[in-house]
Amino acid sequence: MFQKAFLFFLSSHSNGQSSLPDVEKRSTCGQCDERLFCNCSSRNYRRVPTVTVTKVVTLDLSFNDITTVAEDDLREYTWLQTLDLRSNRIKSIHEWAFHLLQGLESLDLSYNQLAALTPAWFSKLLSLQHLNLLGNCYRTLGPGGTLSLFRYVTCKAGSQNAPKSQSSMYVMPCPTSHLLTQLEYLDLSGNLLTDLTLTESLCHGDGTLRNLRVLNVSDNALKSLSLISKLVTRLDKLVHLDISQNGYTSMPPTCSWPQTLTHLNVSGAKLRRVSPCLPLTLEILDLGHNDLTAFHSVALPALRELHLSGNKLMHLPPGWLFPSLEVLLIQSNTLNMFGPVDLQLYRRLRALQAGQNRFVCSCEFVYFMVWRWGGAVEGSVELTDRWDNYLCDSPLPLQGQRVDRVRLSPFQCHRILLVSALCGCTLAAGTLFVILLWKLHAVWYLRMMWAWLKAKRKAGNQRRRDAAGNAEPLCYDAFVSYSEQDAEWVEEFLVPELENSQPPLSLCLHKRDFLPGHWIIDNIINAMERSRRTLFVLSEHFVHSEWCRYGFILSCLTTIREYFMSLLQRITLLL
Repeated sequence: MFQKAFLFFLSSHSNGQSSLPDVEKRSTCGQCDERLFCNCSSRNYRRVPTVTVTKVVTLDLSFNDITTVAEDDLREYTWLQTLDLRSNRIKSIHEWAFHLLQGLESLDLSYNQLAALTPAWFSKLLSLQHLNLLGNCYRTLGPGGTLSLFRYVTCKAGSQNAPKSQSSMYVMPCPTSHLLTQLEYLDLSGNLLTDLTLTESLCHGDGTLRNLRVLNVSDNALKSLSLISKLVTRLDKLVHLDISQNGYTSMPPTCSWPQTLTHLNVSGAKLRRVSPCLPLTLEILDLGHNDLTAFHSVALPALRELHLSGNKLMHLPPGWLFPSLEVLLIQSNTLNMFGPVDLQLYRRLRALQAGQNRFVCSCEFVYFMVWRWGGAVEGSVELTDRWDNYLCDSPLPLQGQRVDRVRLSPFQCHRILLVSALCGCTLAAGTLFVILLWKLHAVWYLRMMWAWLKAKRKAGNQRRRDAAGNAEPLCYDAFVSYSEQDAEWVEEFLVPELENSQPPLSLCLHKRDFLPGHWIIDNIINAMERSRRTLFVLSEHFVHSEWCRYGFILSCLTTIREYFMSLLQRITLLL
């Protein structure tokens, strides 16, 4: 049953040993151009026609009613390189029909009515590179040596319009695989292979297809990654394995692979994580369009090209895992940003595609992208996709803008620096202002102003007490203000002379009469208010004494205030 299913979809030839009698005159096709291409398609020819030019290179006889190819039908086409006989009604081909076409490179016999294959058809086609035998209904594949001629085999649906369940292959029997001794390329993609039927097709992993270099079983119903690794581990020449678009949901911790495997395609599955199951010999790895959220546990020292587009990665994989990586595709993930530190870990990376991600257009990321790839410098890594794919996802005001066209203000990008500079300038200005005030004795004047305001307030209170009859009595005849440097002369000469005079004077001295614990300004003001006069001992030391100057200025302010008050009283009396 398996053999019939396989034969239904593989192309072959019938064992036509003889040609038809030349009872019908061959038609002539005149649709040839200067490129030696003759388009004889869809003209209802029943036999292979002749052409009007010599040395034809390409002959298209598709979609006609040809039923047989006789021994002499192609004798005049010795220069032919491409022959298209698809979609006719060919049932028989003479075994020597193609023997003169030693330069033929492409032969298409698909969708005819061939029932068998004959090795003699292909024995002289030394240049043949492409052979299409799809869409025939085979009863036999011919002698055992027939399949051994094939190096490239594609087994897909027999009808392009039929549903997949009706037209796809379920299994290639193991006995058939044993016949493909020289097979180098096997394409079983787009069928309904399962883990069980693939095990039968690959003969339970016994290494039958020892010359196989490329195996494509993509777009089937496979589910076990561990099983496929065991089935191919003895294929000692396998280089390229395509197992994409299958139902893999997990990757086992360990796997066994052939040491020659360099290209592995596991895209379009449902893998959520990677494991050391991946072979260390890989040079090209395609894990695109899975559900990967991280790639940080597997080191692949020989990997040159990595495809990770269409996953859910938020960061670039660590570059130290791939010391030989040259090409990285990581489009359509959930990357927020990447920077120079990430790329420096990729020592040999030369091409990067990272567009269609959810970029956060921070100052660092925008500056890096524009500086690195906006023309400012010539970097070793080249962005091979378009700038239109690099759009901001956040912040909200920048959403949808191209990264290379974003312009951020210095305050947004250097906020801490600007605040620090502003604070530094403010501090410097404040320090300079304080120094200026100190140089101009502004502090002294401020203190004097404060003292004068307090004195004025006290004077107002004194007037209210005078009006109420509660005025404090004057206790001293004079308040003596002098510098501490002149204390010896004042205390030994001036004070005795005044206090011992006739009549004696009562003097207020700061050393003797100031109240302890009170502010000195308050003591000076109280001494002036409780004395009839203020006596200043003017000297050079007095001029340089801060507190003496306070007293002098307070006395002047008091005198001026009393003068204006007396003047206002006189004006009031006159009015």
